[in-house]
Amino acid sequence: MLKKGSKLYSILTGTCPRCHQESMYKDKNPFNLGNIYKMHDNCSHCGLHYKIEPSFFYGAMYVSYGLGVAFSVAAFIVSYVFLESSIETAFIAIVVTLIGLMPLQMRWARNLWINFFVSYRKDWKELNQADK
Repeated sequence: MLKKGSKLYSILTGTCPRCHQESMYKDKNPFNLGNIYKMHDNCSHCGLHYKIEPSFFYGAMYVSYGLGVAFSVAAFIVSYVFLESSIETAFIAIVVTLIGLMPLQMRWARNLWINFFVSYRKDWKELNQADK
C-alpha cells in the first residue's frame, strides 16, 4: 500500500509523482517553516516540471481547506466523543491540532494537488529518451 508506484507513497513522502525517485522539496522537513514551500523546479531523474503552469499550486488551497476540516472533525470526535471532554476543551483540541499539523497539512495539500494531475510511470526512463 505504501510503496513506490502508489499515489499514497508520493503524497505522504513528497516525492516526484511521476518517478517517485526524489523529494519535490529542497528541505524534506516540513517543520522548518522558513523552507516549507521551497521546491525544486524540475525532477532531476525524470525531468518533470513541478509548477505545471503559473500559479499552479493555488488550487492546493482548496485541498488544504478540506484537510483542515478533516483534521478538525477528527480532533473533535477524539476529544468530545471518546475522551468525553467539555465543548470548550474540544475547541482547544481543534485549535491545537490545526496549529500542530499545519506544516504537514500545507505539504500534503500540495502533494495531493500535483498527484491529481500527474500519474506514476514505470517507463519514465523511456519517456525521457524519447524526448531527446
